[in-house]
Amino acid sequence: MKKAILFILLIYSPQVLSAQASGPMISFDTDTIDYGEITKGSDGVRTFTFENTGNAPLEIQGVRSSCGCTIPKKPEIPIAPGDKGEITVRYDTNRVGVFRKTITVNTNVSSKAIIALKIKGNVLAN
Repeated sequence: MKKAILFILLIYSPQVLSAQASGPMISFDTDTIDYGEITKGSDGVRTFTFENTGNAPLEIQGVRSSCGCTIPKKPEIPIAPGDKGEITVRYDTNRVGVFRKTITVNTNVSSKAIIALKIKGNVLAN
């Protein structure tokens, strides 16, 4: 009986494991970028870097921010398995004060179709 169970596990476990790992997967270096304290009018561009750790092309289908003061830019072409991509975010640093914004990323990854990235910081008056 034990041999029969072991035999069944050996036959079906590779199929189950390969089914779980198929398709595109996404892994970000970080999901939050902290600008720290920056001066009014300084460079507000930051970059989120990610990798397609799956075995099919990764599509970033859309990116949007929680307000008009943050402009995200996505890759226009699919990211091949093993390749890296970037989502660039530009925050309007002419707005003085503490900020916390969310960038919503839509992907073709079945387990992570929607991802929330965050930026935060404090813009100081001159």
